[in-house]
Amino acid sequence: MHNFEIFCDSSCDTPTDLLNQYKIRRIPFYVSFDQEHYEKEIEELSISDFYKRLTSKKVFPKTSLPSVQDYLVKFKETLKEGREILCVCLTSKFSGSYQSAVTARMILEEDYPEANIAVVDSMQATSCEGLTVLQAAYMREAGYSLDETVKKLEQLRLSSRIMFTVGTLEYLQKGGRIGKVSSIAGTMLNLKPLIQLKDGELIPYGTIRGRNKSLDKTLSMVAEYFSESGANYSDYDFCVTTGTCVEEAEAFQKQLEDMIGRKIDYPLFQIGVTIGTNTGPDAIGACFIKKFNV
Repeated sequence: MHNFEIFCDSSCDTPTDLLNQYKIRRIPFYVSFDQEHYEKEIEELSISDFYKRLTSKKVFPKTSLPSVQDYLVKFKETLKEGREILCVCLTSKFSGSYQSAVTARMILEEDYPEANIAVVDSMQATSCEGLTVLQAAYMREAGYSLDETVKKLEQLRLSSRIMFTVGTLEYLQKGGRIGKVSSIAGTMLNLKPLIQLKDGELIPYGTIRGRNKSLDKTLSMVAEYFSESGANYSDYDFCVTTGTCVEEAEAFQKQLEDMIGRKIDYPLFQIGVTIGTNTGPDAIGACFIKKFNV
């Protein structure tokens, strides 16, 4: 097994047990509800407490990316051990987390000229970034070198997608993703947006009336992708993600499993502060990425 350390920012929303199992180190985002005091995601504010505040407070939260110093501290610990580094970050179109990690790498390369530090823009967010990170861990276990892993990740990230829907337009409106008039009209009509995250950008897929129909259509979006691309379900890794709607997400996962013809081995991925701020507690989505060894 090659001896490189894997880092990710907390936007990957990968369950802690999985990160520990595959020895992946998480660097947290920050969130504030008063625009003054910032707390580290998960380390200082749990995701469940975040959603409690999100739904009870009138003040819309503000998120902040990991700083260059956050990356410097963690990277330096690994470099002192003589190990290589791979860091996978949230799409650079959403956040400066990737640039913070790149800047940290540049600073450290002056003090550690022999260091091999790779920073990869996942071009994804939440659990699809998480699936990307896990593919890196699987490659490390399979004996891939750091350079081989980076090259493969840059190919795999183009195959990753999230298809999702949300329960209300309120949080998209507060986050500036849609206008207030559209939000009010959509709420009155019980419209649920359908969204795809592709190549680092949110792409509206349409709207549909009613929660059950929106979940069914989200599954149809997945089926359409595979039908149009000619890809095989068996070649891809899947997971399901949600804010707080566990029972609905579990039922949704069962339907997805029936569609792809196999069980999904991962637990539900819970959407964290970075994406959850805009999608709210009721988001549910299907995420997938091509497997590294296909």
